[in-house]
Amino acid sequence: MIKALMIVCLLSATAWAEEEVRKPAAVSSMEVGELAEYAQAPESVQKLIREALAMTRLKLTYTFASSDPEAGGMDCSGTIYHLLKQAGHADTPRQSDEMCGWVQEKSTLHKIEKADSLAHAEFVNLKPGDLLFWSGTYEATTRKIPVTHVMLYLGKHFKTGKPVIFGASDGRSYEGQKRTGVSVFDFVLPKPGGKTRFYGYGSVPVIITSPASSPPVSRRRVLRP
Repeated sequence: MIKALMIVCLLSATAWAEEEVRKPAAVSSMEVGELAEYAQAPESVQKLIREALAMTRLKLTYTFASSDPEAGGMDCSGTIYHLLKQAGHADTPRQSDEMCGWVQEKSTLHKIEKADSLAHAEFVNLKPGDLLFWSGTYEATTRKIPVTHVMLYLGKHFKTGKPVIFGASDGRSYEGQKRTGVSVFDFVLPKPGGKTRFYGYGSVPVIITSPASSPPVSRRRVLRP
């Protein structure tokens, strides 16, 4: 009897904890016309931004370990993973640190060493469509690359000039309001002296496709030294 009661209490506590984690979505969205650099971005980046903003209209909450919008919510890396997979990046890793390694290996990662503001020279290469990486946002197992958070840079707001990002969070803000879920957010650097720091940014690796009219490939065996 006592054992049965303990099991019921445990299940109830688990359900309560899950309910606490899955807060109701409180998200913000915007139109592409509100982004100052959108029109100048490559078509592939424009498409990525359009699909990202479409996701902000689904009212998805923040759900740890989820990368499926059908679950009602996703976490930060799950959101970017889903977005990039939908865009055709089949080799997108699932974890934020692995995504950072992917960018470092197949594209260019700009690590931030000294910048204390987005006006710093270390951000001169930042452009819409880049992936953004943070470390120390939560306690994680030891990782080769100490990245724990990822989002997508959308560009600057046309009217305010403020940089805007896309992703999933439970606590980041947009225009002074705390947001929960898959949303747009203000891009601000962590305060100095804290555990969280901005790690770096980089372009999504290009999707390699074969041209329709590519010349035939010779089948002769080539001996290499």
